[in-house]
Amino acid sequence: MTVQTELIQRATRRHFLSGCQLGLASMYLRSLRAATQGGERWLAPKKPHFPAKAKSVIYLHMAGGPSQLELFDPKPELQKHNGSDCPQHLLEGKRFAFIKGVPKMLGTPYRFLRAGQSGTWVSELLPHFAEFADQTAIVRSMTTREFNHAPAQLLLHTGSARLGSASMGAWATYGLGTENQDLPGFVVLVSGNKTPSAGKSLWGSGFLPSVHQGVQCRTQGDPVLYLGNPEGMTRSLRRLTLDALADVNRMDHERSGLPDTLSRIQQYELAFRMQVSVPEVMDISREPDSVHSMYGTEPGKSSFANNCLLARRLVENGVRFVQLYDWGWDHHGTARGTDIRYDLPERAKAIDRPTAALVKDLDERGLLEETLVVWGGEFGRTPMRENRQGDRTEYFGRDHHPFAFTMWLAGGGIKGGRDLGSTDDIGFYVHEDPVTPRDLQATILHLLGLDPFELHYLHQGLKERLIGPAGEARVLKQLL
Repeated sequence: MTVQTELIQRATRRHFLSGCQLGLASMYLRSLRAATQGGERWLAPKKPHFPAKAKSVIYLHMAGGPSQLELFDPKPELQKHNGSDCPQHLLEGKRFAFIKGVPKMLGTPYRFLRAGQSGTWVSELLPHFAEFADQTAIVRSMTTREFNHAPAQLLLHTGSARLGSASMGAWATYGLGTENQDLPGFVVLVSGNKTPSAGKSLWGSGFLPSVHQGVQCRTQGDPVLYLGNPEGMTRSLRRLTLDALADVNRMDHERSGLPDTLSRIQQYELAFRMQVSVPEVMDISREPDSVHSMYGTEPGKSSFANNCLLARRLVENGVRFVQLYDWGWDHHGTARGTDIRYDLPERAKAIDRPTAALVKDLDERGLLEETLVVWGGEFGRTPMRENRQGDRTEYFGRDHHPFAFTMWLAGGGIKGGRDLGSTDDIGFYVHEDPVTPRDLQATILHLLGLDPFELHYLHQGLKERLIGPAGEARVLKQLL
């Protein structure tokens, strides 16, 4: 056998498998041990990388993209140009979702007032927000690279505009576990009679163990679908069934070594415990009348107000990450239901009172210091009319605008009464301190005591991170 022939033989798969059994066995046992240990600690409480400011997060997402120009970012200069043709330099080389031709500039029909000792500008549509404005940090310089709903929502909540990545809440429980083993560490509540455009991928676990995915709960009907026992199944019989199923799954894991098998066992056990814990926590009828009056809640109905009260009850009971999605903020102005004069005031009214009540309630209970509250959408709205139907429509609305929008944060280590960033005279571009979704993600993880640059999960040979692989994110220390 020549040297060249021997080298070729050593490079074949058959030689590798026949001559490297011990190495493969060692690799398998090590991965099996890691998977088994991981299964025991996936949801157990973990120490943060450094002392945390926030123990939990309540993220209020206004699906569709609320108009910053009607709510938080007054532009007197834009008012002067209301009804005039949009300058060509604002259209050339840009990609908009629906704008056609030359749209008209559109000033806001609403007044802005200064609120609190900080004197921050707030729309007349948000009178209750004005009451706690000094406790918030308003970021008026958010910007994103996505101008359609699903990719923008995915980028904001999972760090990638494509499907398959892990959501922010999943990363939080992966990094910190959960404090209450009888409840999910990550809970999702939806209002507005529709899920967000990106669907349930927004609270998925992606490549992380599936035990970290968000659990969607409801305020109307059973809190979690299919959680209860079927007719004829007692709790003791359910326990025996799960014990037998766990034995089968452990045998399967010993044979295959797949970590998802351990995750499946944990999910069955969590569901069993949730049968007792969830109905109690989700029953807002237990709250006194004064609390219902403050939030504007109605037990037994589905509403953003009910979800806000539930969010407080959940973090009070040790849930790590609570995500609220409220659909209906896509005000294109193609009909009365998407007009900024007719529908936006109703939409703002529906969220203003319960949001203020949530912050106040957390504060009075001593929870605001350790609970980070985040509010915002996936992008903003254009300073010009959408012009999808030309001048034929009687309704007023704005197209998707990724270049500049507004979000706010409160509690959980945030220094209130300050603004970050600004936009130009008409609100088209960020003028100062641009903030990206990755910056927001890095800041949220940092406040939870997690290093956003070190928190990772090995997947297909890559160290996956919420903030992406390039490391362009920054922690917004000006807000802390």
